[in-house]
Amino acid sequence: MCGIAGLWDEAGSGTLKLGLDAIAHRGPDDQGVWSEPEVGLHLGHRRLSILDLSPLGHQPMASRSGRFVVVFNGEIYNFRALRERLGGDFRGHSDTEVMLAAFEQWGIEAALREFLGMFALAVWDRSERTLHLIRDRFGKKPLYYGTLEHGGFWFASELKVGMALPGFSRTLNRDALASYMRLGCVPGEGCIFEAAAKVPAGGHVVVRDRRPAPATRFWSAAEAALGASAFRGTPQEGVEQLEGLLLDSVRLRMEADVPLGAFLSGGIDSSLTVALMQKLSSRPVQTFSIGFREPLYDEAPHARAVATHLQSEHTELYLPVDEAAAVVPLLPRMYDEPFGDSSQIPMYLVSKLARQSVTVALSGDGGDELFLGYQRYAAARLGWKRFPLPLRRLLGGLLGLVPDRLWSTALQRLQPLLPGKLAQFKLYNKLPRLQRLLSARSFSDFYLGLLSQWSRPQELVSGGRELPLFYSDPAAARAFPDLEQWMAVGDASTYLTDDILTKVDRASMAVSLEARTPLLDHRIYEFACGLPTEWRREKWPLREVLSRYVPRPLWERPKMGFGVPIDSWLRGSLRSWADDLLEPGLLRRQGFLDAELVSRVWRDHRDGRATDHLRLWNVLMFQSWLQHWKPG
Repeated sequence: MCGIAGLWDEAGSGTLKLGLDAIAHRGPDDQGVWSEPEVGLHLGHRRLSILDLSPLGHQPMASRSGRFVVVFNGEIYNFRALRERLGGDFRGHSDTEVMLAAFEQWGIEAALREFLGMFALAVWDRSERTLHLIRDRFGKKPLYYGTLEHGGFWFASELKVGMALPGFSRTLNRDALASYMRLGCVPGEGCIFEAAAKVPAGGHVVVRDRRPAPATRFWSAAEAALGASAFRGTPQEGVEQLEGLLLDSVRLRMEADVPLGAFLSGGIDSSLTVALMQKLSSRPVQTFSIGFREPLYDEAPHARAVATHLQSEHTELYLPVDEAAAVVPLLPRMYDEPFGDSSQIPMYLVSKLARQSVTVALSGDGGDELFLGYQRYAAARLGWKRFPLPLRRLLGGLLGLVPDRLWSTALQRLQPLLPGKLAQFKLYNKLPRLQRLLSARSFSDFYLGLLSQWSRPQELVSGGRELPLFYSDPAAARAFPDLEQWMAVGDASTYLTDDILTKVDRASMAVSLEARTPLLDHRIYEFACGLPTEWRREKWPLREVLSRYVPRPLWERPKMGFGVPIDSWLRGSLRSWADDLLEPGLLRRQGFLDAELVSRVWRDHRDGRATDHLRLWNVLMFQSWLQHWKPG
């Protein structure tokens, strides 16, 4: 795992080295810069040594003929099989050298389709004088790029490299800000700055004469789902095939020349990942979990029970929940775009714990998107079918007659009495969102309402109009008439890349830890998309595989999530911090957000009249980011 950066500019390699220093955490073991003085191109690399720890793995690396030069962040897991197919002599044992040989023998586009892995890379074609920026299928590894005010071009693993360069414009993108306020992340190719963008997941951007062409895709979650072959076997045959795919995916991701372990929450996805690792390992797998002393947020006992059964070498760290709040001041530097998913806090803490013992950790992320595991899928499907618009309007009117605080208290007390899926959905914690989506006229609006913190962000963000989204694209709705498939593809295209994988990458790389996600092998995704929808619901195939390794009572329970008590923090230990950031005069001077609207929401939450911490956390993370990076 590494950090990469490049500068196509007359400024020289010394300027690029300043940018590389900003991402030293991504690669503390080595660094290198390669230059093509004739055109003013400089490629830089910070290395976290995982495979081939010798100098033969050093980057930037040139191909055997010298035509291609690459800087590469990530891993090509099937590099050994590709190496055998390519033949010839190799100087070392790194996947980077195999990648370059594949580019030379097969061409860049053809080679990309052969790679199994996570990667963000830049490859300079010295013959064609073109720079290729490429990102893996799900966007596990980040890749930003942009232009400088004097015409230079840059790219990097993190946005802070661009911000360190002379001529970087910090003009804020208000459309991106509006989208962030809705989703808690900046989606797709958008960036919080107007002069920068992201290479999309599965994307390829070609740059000539410092000018980037529009991104193309060598893979997309939507196209893969549409092209998936329908599975023709029995349910049991499907489970057998899935287990084989999972074992191969985990096996490939256990390849490392450094200590390796796994995150373990005791839920289905992480338990399955560890169980398969243990099956493939000749020694106990190292596992890590974070525990909180407050039972509502504590998954550690579940993780401990699974670890005991699998006989992993388990490490857990218990913290008072309020101590986790100490991470909050670190977040703007860690996430150099605004980021509002509060599970970033425990993700950082468990990464920090794991890094004390290992350099690579496997994670169970991806199971919910691939196998319809989110509670909101069932809630959206049942809610849309059972509650037509007139009834939803009536419910919305009734909700408006009673103060939010009373509704929340009543729903919390009634929670144990609600039927199955509704009981798991924690309606009392989602009341503001529930009120806002009751008037939805289409299913896409209804589901987007479930995902949204600020459902009308254009009213909050001055001059903001939002970026295009899969969820609001009529063509996507027509392409996926199956509502559950549409939700899952939308989440795999947006929420997974821009929220979940962004969280995992920044939190782990902040402590120089490589996180790998074996469930997000594109072969598993394409297989899952070919299964009947009713088989995929609630992760049935994953549950069936897991039951072969871990008894059901150890993991079959309502989903907890990876949470911290933001609502109570904002009324307690973080209240003065929030008061300062949400001060109406400050908001008016900044000119980005509607000060009166924010102040009203903040007062209602702070004083206990409403529970609106999710919307407020998005605002606070933006305000904290704004304070740290001071954009114009």
